[in-house]
Amino acid sequence: MMAWASRKVKTTAMLRNWLTGVLADASAWGPAAAWSLYLALGAVRGFTLVPSTTLVLVALPFFPPGPLLAATLAGIMVSSTSIYFFSAALRLDRRLAAKHQEKVARLTALLERYEMPVIIGWSFFPLVPTDVICYVCGILRVRFWKFLIGVTLGEGAICALYIYGGDQLLRWLAFK
Repeated sequence: MMAWASRKVKTTAMLRNWLTGVLADASAWGPAAAWSLYLALGAVRGFTLVPSTTLVLVALPFFPPGPLLAATLAGIMVSSTSIYFFSAALRLDRRLAAKHQEKVARLTALLERYEMPVIIGWSFFPLVPTDVICYVCGILRVRFWKFLIGVTLGEGAICALYIYGGDQLLRWLAFK
């Protein structure tokens, strides 16, 4: 038991040291590299099912709120578009239909009846992954422009709350 705990402490210390070194190196890259990295992470984030909130919270202390919101929305739009167009290639629809047939049928019926409100609401609600609605819209071939506007409005609203609220909190706590 002690050997396992000792290895865990060493691994955690090594990870902390590595991350500290990477962050120190990254600060020397300059703002263009930092923004490029943020946009790249935002663009591929959807395929990893990492919420956009995670990137926002990490970037919040380092970037001003207006440009951060714009970069976040750009990353969300690229990520959502990728998932929408690759949804057929991922073939998750067969697995979802087999495992959750009733839920998929309910969501399909809701989307067919109330496309835009469902997409916006799903994208805004913080406890469900937006990437799932992107995938479902791609499978159902919801009109692309409608899908992208809905995701941008829903995610944009929740991200704006996180970014501007978080910025105010950091200022209030004198971290910014």
